[in-house]
Amino acid sequence: MLFAWHEESCYGTELAIHKAGEIELVVLPAEQVLPFFAAGRLLTHIGWSWEGEAAPLTALAPSLAFCLENKRYEPSLAAYREGRLEWTWEERALRKAAETADREAALLREPDRAVAYGAAARIGVALAEGDSRPDDKMDARGALARLKEDDGLTRGVRAAFSAAVFDRHYGTEEQAADLRREYPMLFERKPLAAAGMDAEAWLVSIGWKADVSPFRPALQLLEPFKAEAAWRLRLVLQDKTDPSSLVPVKLGADGAAHGAWPASWSPHVEGRSAGWLERLRACLPPERFGGGGDLLGRPLDSAAAWTFLTADSRRLLDAGWLVLLPAWWEAASRRKPRLRAKLRPESENRSGRSLMGLDAIIDFDWRISIGDADLTEEEFAALVARGERLVRFQGRWISLDPALLAQIRRAMDGMDKRQGLSFQDVLQLHLLNTAEEAGEEAPDLDSEEVSRLQLEVELNEQFVQLMGQLGGSELRPQPGPPAGLNAELRPYQLEGYSWLVFLRRFGLGACLADDMGLGKTVQLISYLLRVKEGFMERPEGPRPSLIVCPTSVLGNWQKELNRFAPSLSVMLHYGSSRLGGESFQDAAAGSDVVLTSYATASLDQELLASFTWSALCLDEAQNIKNAQTKQSLAVRSFPALHRVALTGTPIENRLAELWSIYDFITPGFLGPLRAFQDRFIQPIEKEGDPKRAADLRRLVKPFMLRRKKKDPAIQLDLPDKNEMKTYVHLTAEQAALYDQTVNELMSKMNKLEGIQRKGAILSALTRLKQLCDHPLLITKEGAPGENAPDTEPMDTGPLIERSAKLERLLAMVRELREEGERCLIFTQYVGMGLMLQRVLREELREPVLYLNGSTSKSARDRMIEDFQAGREAAVLPAGTSEASSPENKQQPCIFILSLKAGGVGLNLTAANHVFHFDRWWNPAVENQATDRAYRMGQTRDVQVHKFISLGTLEERIDEMLESKQQLSDSIITSSEGWITELSTEALKDLFTLRRGLP
Repeated sequence: MLFAWHEESCYGTELAIHKAGEIELVVLPAEQVLPFFAAGRLLTHIGWSWEGEAAPLTALAPSLAFCLENKRYEPSLAAYREGRLEWTWEERALRKAAETADREAALLREPDRAVAYGAAARIGVALAEGDSRPDDKMDARGALARLKEDDGLTRGVRAAFSAAVFDRHYGTEEQAADLRREYPMLFERKPLAAAGMDAEAWLVSIGWKADVSPFRPALQLLEPFKAEAAWRLRLVLQDKTDPSSLVPVKLGADGAAHGAWPASWSPHVEGRSAGWLERLRACLPPERFGGGGDLLGRPLDSAAAWTFLTADSRRLLDAGWLVLLPAWWEAASRRKPRLRAKLRPESENRSGRSLMGLDAIIDFDWRISIGDADLTEEEFAALVARGERLVRFQGRWISLDPALLAQIRRAMDGMDKRQGLSFQDVLQLHLLNTAEEAGEEAPDLDSEEVSRLQLEVELNEQFVQLMGQLGGSELRPQPGPPAGLNAELRPYQLEGYSWLVFLRRFGLGACLADDMGLGKTVQLISYLLRVKEGFMERPEGPRPSLIVCPTSVLGNWQKELNRFAPSLSVMLHYGSSRLGGESFQDAAAGSDVVLTSYATASLDQELLASFTWSALCLDEAQNIKNAQTKQSLAVRSFPALHRVALTGTPIENRLAELWSIYDFITPGFLGPLRAFQDRFIQPIEKEGDPKRAADLRRLVKPFMLRRKKKDPAIQLDLPDKNEMKTYVHLTAEQAALYDQTVNELMSKMNKLEGIQRKGAILSALTRLKQLCDHPLLITKEGAPGENAPDTEPMDTGPLIERSAKLERLLAMVRELREEGERCLIFTQYVGMGLMLQRVLREELREPVLYLNGSTSKSARDRMIEDFQAGREAAVLPAGTSEASSPENKQQPCIFILSLKAGGVGLNLTAANHVFHFDRWWNPAVENQATDRAYRMGQTRDVQVHKFISLGTLEERIDEMLESKQQLSDSIITSSEGWITELSTEALKDLFTLRRGLP
């Protein structure tokens, strides 16, 4: 019945009722307490009597409601000090509202007087709304007096008032955000933010109330006029209308202020000076307060001034004080000390020192920059020896932070132990510090010891020229092509050759990372000819160079070396008949180039490591992307005067692969792998840190030359490359097996963990991709063998019918053969390659080549030669197949290749169609395969066909490849390992066959 008119609680029905013994309690939400008692809307046929704390609450509620509605409230300082935000009423506003309420209550009892006060309308409204307040209730002023006497009542009323303020004015996210934006200091929880302040001063400091005083109190630190004088701290009053006008003030022991300020300031000074003293005592240590007439009059020595600048001033700022420091301090505190190594001119370098290699030692002198001062090592040592924090040097004050001084000294000692800087140090510092010169944020350095210290290098004239040459080809020497080169180099190839020659001169490794088809081979051969011709050999005489490449391209290297550089003596170290021991030593010493495979290099590691090679060259250097594999460790162990890596994909999946290649060409330049992981791999691959990525690009750029076919400067004049996707449906058999595989995987997911779960996912992944090709790859029944006789007829119809992908490929190949064109077909699976070979050979009645990892070198060379042999033949008229032409009957025009074995190093420009029968995980690998046909020497447009089974994982792979290509372009990619980390629900969504697609 009490809440019969209370609309907010749905007339009492939403209020909870509790029992305390025999007493029933009605719980009214805190934010509704004041509005309820202020409204006073009660049933009139019941007599209500307010007792205990209800009496003053009822009397004060209308006055509190007035403060609530008219925003006559303020934050509570007591609550702020306890880390809470609460609201309280303005005392003056509440007192005035209470007086008004009592006066109006008296008018209600005397209607005749109400007319005189103009209150008749309000009285009438109150009576009409059923105001049934007892005539003998407590008046508002009496309730206010009771409130001041009863702490328990005060806490309860304040809690109800604060809850009502939050509900009424800050109940929405927008209102709360506006409060934070308008009064940010209200939400800063700094320990000294309200130290020594009364409520009035605190409300002014946070901006809740306007500061009406004509000045601002401030603390000012005065520097000595002479070197031997002391620092001084004084209290000043800053004129708000003229901030340059400062009036010194002295504070007595009782907080009374003394000084000569304008007379109009006196009321404000006298009312606040005691509070200033209390606040200063809360913020500053006791020793800052001296005796006499000024409690801030004690002089400060250098150490005390340093403490004030670095610590005390910050506490004062946190407490809301205005602090005036010397003008030079802001710049000095913002600029970190810089340690600079100034390289000596070449003529002053110690004799016998060589600039060959990253480990070469370079002489330098230390320069230390602190603020605006530039000190020599001797001047720095002299200042440090004084043991002061603030010293005057050449007319400037310098701050000497002990922690930073220790860092500088450790860095200097670390360099001095090596008696100089290495060329690697100079190069790294120069490359990374160019970011600051360009206005970018300075990068962090490797050493944790100097994480706050900026180490720089000041180049001499010789190194300025060298760094310019490393950064741009226009400044680099441009030697002419070697005399023995049997080819005409394109401009960009001449640049690549010159770049290799230039880096060799300084013993710096090189990664030639041009796109496939741009002629990395001829650039390296030109470089090897230059080496032989003696322009860069050392006094001990000529040495052979070693080329390590995949087995599949050994023959290609033999032919290209013979074609472009017939004057080079080439030794093939491969196969069971290869030389060993002294025979190898003698034969290698008499050769210009030794050619071997990665597998052989691993087997003969000790033999090849016994020779110091003039140049160690890795073709398809991504073969050492895993730094811990046997073949990677083997090639790293071979001594060489110069190291060169050739690769079209310096990164296939992870940044660790880039590190592996660079650790081969420039050992130690990117640091140990663990440090590289912390510094670059984790921030870039996991967090996408653009700053770290930019730092890494700066470090690797001087040693990598990467040009793309689409670069305007290349001007290859290649024909167009048209890429298209061919979508096919699964057959009913494929779809059923696909669903079965997914269901089996999902049933295992909740039972397996760790490596077993990952293994099951990868196994299912392979199975699903094979199913998209042909169900026979899974069922294994009646699979065509590699040695099936060509003369034995075979009914390929059932095989074709079981795979829509195979059926579509056959139709497309048949059509292009009728046009007299040739094709390459790439697949990942040996079984699929054998099936394609048999089906196409039977259906088209012509020879079909198949190259995979088990194909011997001689067979590879023969296949490539046979396929390329007729590339100059004229295209036959439409409708006439090449196979029907007697002179071309045995000419192979269809070449099936394993993506791993045939995707790199081969020149197959006789084909102008490329089929990717199943998709790979990396667009760079697919592009390499396509580039077997789309490369220099290609005269026709190349058509690239990518097969995709609708609704399957292949469609998801295609979507992934599209986004991954963008990552690859920025030299940052990811691998398929992410699939094994997916949740079971995400795996189900990724693998499940989608039906009902158009």
